[in-house]
Amino acid sequence: MPPFKDNFSKQSDLYVKYRPHYPVELFSFLATLTDEHELAWDCGTGNGQAATGLADFYSTVFATDPSEQQISNAFPHKKVTYAVEKAEQNSLATNSVDLLTMANALHWFDFDVFYKEARRVLKKNGIIAAWAYGLPEIATEIDKIVKHFHDHVVGKFWLAENRLVEKGYTTIPFPFTEIKSPAFAYEKTLSLDELIGYFNTWSATQRFINENNFNPTEKLRQELNTLWSAGSEKKLTWKLVLKIGRA
Repeated sequence: MPPFKDNFSKQSDLYVKYRPHYPVELFSFLATLTDEHELAWDCGTGNGQAATGLADFYSTVFATDPSEQQISNAFPHKKVTYAVEKAEQNSLATNSVDLLTMANALHWFDFDVFYKEARRVLKKNGIIAAWAYGLPEIATEIDKIVKHFHDHVVGKFWLAENRLVEKGYTTIPFPFTEIKSPAFAYEKTLSLDELIGYFNTWSATQRFINENNFNPTEKLRQELNTLWSAGSEKKLTWKLVLKIGRA
């Protein structure tokens, strides 16, 4: 099994502030699919953005991430237990999990090893659900600038795993009986400062900084300033791509 690629510990504090959460409608839909609601495992939890949402529908949520720094910054919740564990090696009991979720994380896993572990821990008819999001939609002219930043300014710093998200998870193997789902999106209103903070959570942005010793989002801010009134906020929409299956 390849070593853990730690792409997020450095900016884990930024994750807490700026990474999007997920719509409650998604968690509500997933809860309708499971026979029981005892235990959900949120794998690759990051700071727990999905884990805390699942807690409204499941008695216990076990949330794991291989990054100690991410877990140390996770959102506390009385129904969520956090642990520093890899997706491919976890401490859960066999046939114990009703719902296994991966929020913007599946593309980082060793698929063959992880799916074997997923089948081990899931109950009969248990549900496995993975989702991810790409670039947010804001406004036409702003979206063009953001896409140029994503594709060209930091473009060469995206890894092969990131490209799986760009392809809408269509090339990721998923050896489960797939379930169709409604379309889901997450909306949030942000200031320009908050938007720049979000772009600084990107692993490609951090790699750019490491190689070039300056932050490319400073120029991006200058470009967006012409389209963003001082002190104003704009609505961002992240459309989710989903893979949902039954064990």
